[in-house]
Amino acid sequence: MCGLAGIVDFESRPAEGLLRRMLPLLRHRGPDAFGIYRDSQAGLAHARLRIIDLQGGDQPVHNEEETVWLVYNGEIFNYPELRQSLADKGHHFYTRTDTEVIVHLYEERGPQLFEELNGQYALALWDRARQRLLLGRDRLGIRPLYYHLSPNKIHFGSEIKALLADPQIPRRLQLETLADIFTCWAPLGSETPFEGIQQIPPGHWAVFSREGLDIQSYWRLSFGAPEDDGRPLNHYVEALEALLSDSTRIRLRADVPVGAYLSGGLDSTTLTGLVKKRFNNRLQTFSVGFSDERFDESVFQNQAAAILNTDHHVVRCAEADIGRAFPRVVWHGETPLLRTAPAPLYLLSALVRDQGFKVVLTGEGADELFAGYDVFKEDQIRRFWARQPWSEQRPRLLARLYPDIFTERTGAALRKKFFQRNLLDLENPAYSHSIRWENTASIKQFFSAQVQGLLRGKEDLPARFSKALPLDFWSWDSLARAQYIEITIFLTNYLLSSQGDRMTMAHGVEGRYPYLDYRVVEFAARLPAHCRLRGLHDKVVLRKLADRFIPPPLARRPKQPYRAPISRCFLGPSAPEYVRDLLSAGTLREAGYFDPVKVAYLVKKAERQGGFLASERENMALVGILSTQLIHEQFVKNFPAPAGRETGKVMIQGAKGVA
Repeated sequence: MCGLAGIVDFESRPAEGLLRRMLPLLRHRGPDAFGIYRDSQAGLAHARLRIIDLQGGDQPVHNEEETVWLVYNGEIFNYPELRQSLADKGHHFYTRTDTEVIVHLYEERGPQLFEELNGQYALALWDRARQRLLLGRDRLGIRPLYYHLSPNKIHFGSEIKALLADPQIPRRLQLETLADIFTCWAPLGSETPFEGIQQIPPGHWAVFSREGLDIQSYWRLSFGAPEDDGRPLNHYVEALEALLSDSTRIRLRADVPVGAYLSGGLDSTTLTGLVKKRFNNRLQTFSVGFSDERFDESVFQNQAAAILNTDHHVVRCAEADIGRAFPRVVWHGETPLLRTAPAPLYLLSALVRDQGFKVVLTGEGADELFAGYDVFKEDQIRRFWARQPWSEQRPRLLARLYPDIFTERTGAALRKKFFQRNLLDLENPAYSHSIRWENTASIKQFFSAQVQGLLRGKEDLPARFSKALPLDFWSWDSLARAQYIEITIFLTNYLLSSQGDRMTMAHGVEGRYPYLDYRVVEFAARLPAHCRLRGLHDKVVLRKLADRFIPPPLARRPKQPYRAPISRCFLGPSAPEYVRDLLSAGTLREAGYFDPVKVAYLVKKAERQGGFLASERENMALVGILSTQLIHEQFVKNFPAPAGRETGKVMIQGAKGVA
């Protein structure tokens, strides 16, 4: 795993100094080697994390004629098979890396090369002969790739901060995207929190030439044509076992040790059991524990580690740890957050690296693919209720989902009122998520009058979301529609970014996701709905598969959502000093995003309660305000000038005669 950056400018030669300023900002992603390529139009920069071909394969990598140059971030897990096929066609290799395979595959197939790749990647390939830049990103958007477009010029990079190394690129927050994050936790589509900076969408490639930028899709998630021909559940279990086993097998390919995250839940425990049974009897596992028992899953993690006999490591997180780490979390995440959940994962990846590991398997994606979240069950209950909206019995099913929040004695009326909102709005494509979006969007009341005025009259998020839906969206069953929303917004633009790539790569650790092999994703999307969710029983086919690798108590354990402490991390007894300054009236007025009076009320309320805020919305508001203020301080107001910072030895290459 690595970091890439670069510039293609058809009017002037990219400056080596700017490329050198980009590299230090990506050093955490690839501290092992640095390389630069330059010619009269293109400049490519790369920071490498060595995982395959440790001694060779530093980037940029080129073809035999040195007319095609590549910088690349990720892994192509089927590269041995592709390499052999290319060698059979006469291609010659000078490294053992998967990177060079992409170069030769491009020579064979051009931009259609992405159809051949099974992996997680972002890449930038400069074709000097054709004078075109090819950018591309994996199907699920596991690895990031950002760009800024201007006339005859494009900047690109693995992280936004690398683009901002050029002072000519504006450093302003995009208010519409900020409002989206304060609604559904993440930007929509290709947007980012910064004006003028976008991301290559998952499953897309783009060609930049003198004619401009052309973006094309090579893959999209589709739940069309499910297999429902009466086959027994075991048929699908067998198929999933074969796919997941192969997905895991190829994700263990590395020239360095591979560990695994073990949360104690079904997804990661099943993966760990599969690895132990099929591939590795000396597996080391890693997890997060909390000093606050409301969030701690250590009992289940230790139980799983003991049963599966792994060498287990734990990082213990207290509120003070999260508060101290949060500015670095925001720096690496480059986006406002509504939760502190990324912070413990940031600390966890530090533990992984301290133990000598660069690669870990994780269970991300299973909840989205196999309907493990309560939002899917909630959607099914509300649709069932909507058939008889006068029913007193049907809404009581919600108590089975949230017994601790809405008890029959104290919460029946509140529960009914909360979930009855928009109950009959079944034609809303975001019906499954509408209550949650509406609930979260209420925290936009903390925006300043100026921001609210600028946003007034803008097209709202549901309308923009609806315009980007697949043409066959309404032909899918309601569960599939809910899953599509969760995968394309929450998984891609939040979980795989703020809790995934950014937190692992902050310490030079590569996360690998066996459930997100595109073959597993396509299989899950074709499953009959009852194999994903049957009544209120989730992950039906996955739980059945889990029985083959882990004991029934682990396979049948109900999901405990991963969460972390919030308000007391910032306003409790161990509150860090930076919080008071960022939330002060003067700092808030200077930044201009939030109403100082309303923020002061929120802070005082927490302080009266020992730093504790009971309301979910108030906790989200606090984190959203604080993280936005940090984004402003770090990227808009005080962006670091990295000139002169040492990046280690840099390999500089160029077109023959023009380096």
